[in-house]
Amino acid sequence: MSMNTSRGYTLIELMVAVGLFAIIMTLAAGAYLLMINANRQAQARASGINNLAFAAETMLRTIRTGRNYTCGTSGDCTNGGTTFSVIDQNGAQQTFSSANGAITQNGIALTDPSVTITSLTFYARGTAVAPTDYLQPYAIVTITGTVSAGPNATQSFNVETSAAMRGSDI
Repeated sequence: MSMNTSRGYTLIELMVAVGLFAIIMTLAAGAYLLMINANRQAQARASGINNLAFAAETMLRTIRTGRNYTCGTSGDCTNGGTTFSVIDQNGAQQTFSSANGAITQNGIALTDPSVTITSLTFYARGTAVAPTDYLQPYAIVTITGTVSAGPNATQSFNVETSAAMRGSDI
């Protein structure tokens, strides 16, 4: 008579293995969901920043190719102004300002609702059309605000850029 000494897994060993597998898979699924959320927030931020870049480029292209710069109610504004007007290349007046947290062009918002503008300031020099003015007209624009990527994910930004008039005002 020979005795069979081979043994299989016991029920306890099987329960421990399944329990460990369940814990590991739960942690992996949680990490995967966190990565999906982080990716969505990163894409939302990138979309907001791209929208801000588009609005700033639209505004600066109009300023660069325009003429007759006016900052607020006067020409030069070395202390900064909240509105900026320019005659574009087609001869139409374009006015840029900030309203309801957006950059606006003639009252039409250029930025997405995910971008909130808290400060838009224009500085202009060389705007006078006079025989004694030898400065090339240029404008400096500072933009401060936040980009929202969800209820608890906002990114603040400060942007400063400038544009000089392409043509001569002499």
